[in-house]
Amino acid sequence: MDAAVIAGIVIAFVVILTVLRAVRIVPQARAGNVERLGRYYRTLGPGLNFVIPFIDRVRPLLDLREQVVSFKPQPVITEDNLVVDIDTVLYFQVTDPRAAEYEIANFIQGVEQLTVTTLRNVVGGMDLEKTLTSRDMINSQLRGVLDEATGKWGIRVNRVEIKAIDPPKTIKDAMEKQMRAERDKRAAILTAEGQRQSQILTAEGEKQSAILRAEGERTSQILKAQGQSQAIDEVFQAVHRNDPDPKLLAYQYLQVLPQLAQGQGNTMWVIPSEVTSALQSLSKAFTESLPASRATVADGRHERSAAGIEAVAEAERAAAEAKAAAEDSELGPRQIESRRPTLGADGVQNPDPAHAVRPDERQ
Repeated sequence: MDAAVIAGIVIAFVVILTVLRAVRIVPQARAGNVERLGRYYRTLGPGLNFVIPFIDRVRPLLDLREQVVSFKPQPVITEDNLVVDIDTVLYFQVTDPRAAEYEIANFIQGVEQLTVTTLRNVVGGMDLEKTLTSRDMINSQLRGVLDEATGKWGIRVNRVEIKAIDPPKTIKDAMEKQMRAERDKRAAILTAEGQRQSQILTAEGEKQSAILRAEGERTSQILKAQGQSQAIDEVFQAVHRNDPDPKLLAYQYLQVLPQLAQGQGNTMWVIPSEVTSALQSLSKAFTESLPASRATVADGRHERSAAGIEAVAEAERAAAEAKAAAEDSELGPRQIESRRPTLGADGVQNPDPAHAVRPDERQ
C-alpha cells in the first residue's frame, strides 16, 4: 500500500513537470528560439506555445522592441593629429530572432566594435573644427555603415547619435581663448560703431542747432533793424512835422547837460560850438522884448510873456544843476567852455571846431 502511494505521487509529479515544460507562455514583443535535439526548430511567438519536453529546448527570449545602448567614450585621432573622445548612442531593433541568435555570438558587442571602427574611419579624414561642426554627417555615415553590416545579424540600426566630442584640455583652453578673443573683438566693434553713430548724431544735432540759432539771430537782427528803422522814421517824421526851431534845440541841450556831468570817470567833457550858439539864440529870444500885443499897445507898456519867463527860469535851473554836478565830481569842478573860434598869435583863426579848457590851462 505504501509503495503504491509513493509510485502514484512520483507519477503525478512527473506528469505535472512534463506539462509545465511542455507549455510556454511568451510575452508580447518577445521571441524565443526552439532547438530540437540541439538543432534550430522554430521561433516561438507571443502567447501560449507547446513544446515537447526533454526533446525541445527553448533559448532565452529576445526583446523585439527598439533598444538604446550608450557606449563608453572612445579615443579617435583626427586628421590634424588630435585625440578626441567621442561618446555615441545607438538605437537598434531585432528584426530576425534566429539571425540575432545564431549569426553572431553577442550582437551588442559586435555593434559597439563596429561603431568604434567606423568612427575612426570617418573622423580620421576630418580636422577638429570640421569634426565639431559635422555631427549630422558623421551620424548619417555611421548609420549607413552599421545598418549594412548588421543586416545579416537580424538587427536594424535606426539611429546613431554622437552624444559628446571631448577634445584635449589644452585644446579646450585654446578654443576658449579664441572664442573669448572673438567675443571681445565683436564687442569692441559694436562699441566703436555705437560711438561713431553717437558722434554722428551729436554732430548732426549741433549742426541743426547752430543753423536754427543762426536763423533765429538773423531774424532777430532783421526785426530789430526794421524796428529801429521804423522808430527813426517816426521820430524824423515827427520832428519835421512839428518844425522845431533853434530855441527848442537849445532847451534840449540844457536838459542833457546834467546827465553828461554825472559820470564818475569824466575828467572833462566837450560841448560843440553849436550849443553856445543855440544858448545865445535862446538867451536873446528871452531877453529881447516880445512883439506888442493889442493889450500892451492899449496900456502903453510891454510885458514879457509868461511862457518866456518860465523858459528862462528852466534854463537857469538847468545851468545851475550842470554846474553843481561838475563841482561834485571826483577831480573837482570842471569848467566847460563852448568851442568858439579863436585867433592865434598871428591873427589866424583856430581850425579846431571844438576845444576844452582845463583850469590849469587858463592860468
